Amino acid sequence: MCCWPLLLLWGLLPGAAAGGLGRTYPHWTLLDLEGKYWLGWDQRGSQIAFRLQVRTTGYVGFGFSPTGAMASADIVVGGVAHGRPYLQDYFTNANRELKKDAQQDYHLDYAMENSTHTIIEFTRELHTCDINDKSITDSTVRVIWAYHREDAEAGPKYHDSNRGTKSLRLLNPEKTSVLSTALPYFDLVNQDVPIPNKDTTYWCQMFKIPVFQEKHHVIKVEPVIQKGHESLVHHILLYQCSSNFNDSVLASGHECYHPNMPDAFLTCETVIFAWAIGGEGFSYPPHVGLSLGTALDPHYVLLEVHYDNPTYKEGLIDNSGLRLFYTMDIRKYDAGVIEAGLWVSLFHTIPPGMPEFQSEGHCTLECLEEALEAEKPSGIHVFAVLLHAHLAGRGIRLRHFRKGKEVKLLAYDDDFDFNFQEFQYLKEEQTILPTYLLRCGKGGLSTRNEMCLSYLLYYPRINLTRCASIPDIMEQLQFIGVKEIYRPVTTWPFIIKSPKQYKNLSFMDAMNKFKWTKKEGLSFNKLVLGLPVNVRCSKTDNAEWSIQGMTALPPDIERPYKAEPLVCGTSSSSSLHRDFSIELLVCLLLLSCTLCTKRL
Repeated sequence: MCCWPLLLLWGLLPGAAAGGLGRTYPHWTLLDLEGKYWLGWDQRGSQIAFRLQVRTTGYVGFGFSPTGAMASADIVVGGVAHGRPYLQDYFTNANRELKKDAQQDYHLDYAMENSTHTIIEFTRELHTCDINDKSITDSTVRVIWAYHREDAEAGPKYHDSNRGTKSLRLLNPEKTSVLSTALPYFDLVNQDVPIPNKDTTYWCQMFKIPVFQEKHHVIKVEPVIQKGHESLVHHILLYQCSSNFNDSVLASGHECYHPNMPDAFLTCETVIFAWAIGGEGFSYPPHVGLSLGTALDPHYVLLEVHYDNPTYKEGLIDNSGLRLFYTMDIRKYDAGVIEAGLWVSLFHTIPPGMPEFQSEGHCTLECLEEALEAEKPSGIHVFAVLLHAHLAGRGIRLRHFRKGKEVKLLAYDDDFDFNFQEFQYLKEEQTILPTYLLRCGKGGLSTRNEMCLSYLLYYPRINLTRCASIPDIMEQLQFIGVKEIYRPVTTWPFIIKSPKQYKNLSFMDAMNKFKWTKKEGLSFNKLVLGLPVNVRCSKTDNAEWSIQGMTALPPDIERPYKAEPLVCGTSSSSSLHRDFSIELLVCLLLLSCTLCTKRL
C-alpha cells in the first residue's frame, strides 16, 4: 500500500460499528475497566481484521499469549507519530524479551489520531506459518493489550499499569440479539448469602417460577453478579425440581451436597440452564425457547451457585443469580439440556506429579438408543455447548460417533481457560441420532480438584437430562493393590477391608496413600482409558432409563487422534491445525498448585 489514510476524527464514539475505510466490525469488546481500550474484529475468509480504538496519543499494543502473560507472546505495536502511521510485528521469548519478528505478518489498513484517541486497523492470516505467531482457531484466545502516552517508532517503552489480558473466542463469539426494551423478565437471585471462609462453597436456594396462565418461552438468560464478586461466583446451575411441594421449601437456602441439606433439594437433578465464569448473557435461537407455564415445565427450581474463595476471605455477603427474559410469542421448539461427560464424583483420580493426564467420559450408545428411540427416533438438534472444567483443564473435546464412525466434532477448546466459560454456539446445528459421544475430565467437587462436563442445548426437548460415565471403581482400586471392600456397603464412601495397608480407608484415602511414580501414573492413565464404565442415564423426573451399570467400550475408538496437518498457504477455521498429535475428545489435564511438575 503506497499511502495510508490518516484522519482527524472529532467526537469519537468508542465501539462504533464502522471502520475508517467503511468496513464493518460486527464484534466488539471493552478490554479495560476504565473504558479506554476497545477491540473490534471480523473474520474475513482465511484472514481476521482488527480495529483498536484506544484513548491515547502514544503507541497501542495488542497480541496473543498462551497464558495471558508476556512470555512467549505474539505482539503487534502501532500508532501515529508526526503524522505518519507505523505498525510492527514483535514476539517475546520465554524470558519475556521483546524481539522484532523477521516475518511481518500484520498488515496496516488504516490509522488515525486526534487529540485524545488513536485508532489502528490491520489484518493477518489466521494461520501465518510463522513459528513466532499464534494461530487463531475456534479455541479460547488469551489476548494481551497495552498502551503508552508516547509513541514507539524505535520500539515500545514500558507500559506501566496500562496493560491487561482477556480471554475471548474470536472465531465463535457470542451471538447478539436485539431484545425489546419492554420485554418482561424475572430474577432468580440469592439474598444476602454468607460465604464461608473456605475455598469452595456450593450454595443452593429454591425458587418458585412465576405462575403463568399459558405457555411462555424464555428467550434470553443473563447472569446477575454482585459488583466486586466477579471472581467469587464461579458458576451457576439452574435445576428443575419436583412440582409436589408447597412454598415452605422456599424458606431459606443451604449449602449443597451437605448431609443436613433439605430433602427437597434431592429432587432437583435436571439442569435447565448453566452459566460459568467469564460467560455473558445467552440468547436462544429464533426458533427455540425454554418453555414455562405447562405441566411439563418447572414450577420450582434450584439455583446452585459455586463460590470460589481461594484466599479464605471473611465477611463476604453475596446477592448473585440469573435474570430470565420471556415472551408470549411462542417459538417453534422447546429447548432441552443434556449433561454429558464424566459422572461427577470422588472416584475419578489423577495421580500427583503427572505433566499430562487424559480422561474420558462417555454418553453411551445404549443410553442414547433407549432415550431417543422412545422419545424422538428422528433425532435431536444441538445448537450450543458449554464445556466446563476447573483449574486442571487444559483442553476439552466433544466427539460424536454414528454407526461406529466418527462424524463432525461437536465442540472443542484446546486452550481452555478456567476464568472464561460460556456456551459455544455451533456454526451449524448438529443432529444427534442413537449414536456415541465421548467427553473428559478429572473428578471431585472442589475447584482445586476438577470437573469436566459438557452441557448440550438442543431441541426438541426429550426425557433425557444426564448421560455420563466413570471408569470402573473396583478395577481402579485393584491397580493400587486393593483386594476387598466391606460388603454389604453400609457407608458412603465405602470402606476398604484388605489388604492391611489400606484397611478402613476410603477410595480417596487409599489413592492418596499409594506411592505414585510417573511410570505408574502413565500405566494408570492407560488402564482407565480402557476400563468398562459405570453409566448414568437420567430422566427429567429423577428416574433412570433401564441402561445402568457396567458398559464395555467399543474396541474401534481411535486413540490418539491424529490432527489434520496445516499446509502453509491454506487455512480453514474449522480444521484442527496442530503440529503434534493430540487425544481427541479427551481433557488434557494438569494437577494444580504443588502437584504440578510442569505446564503443557
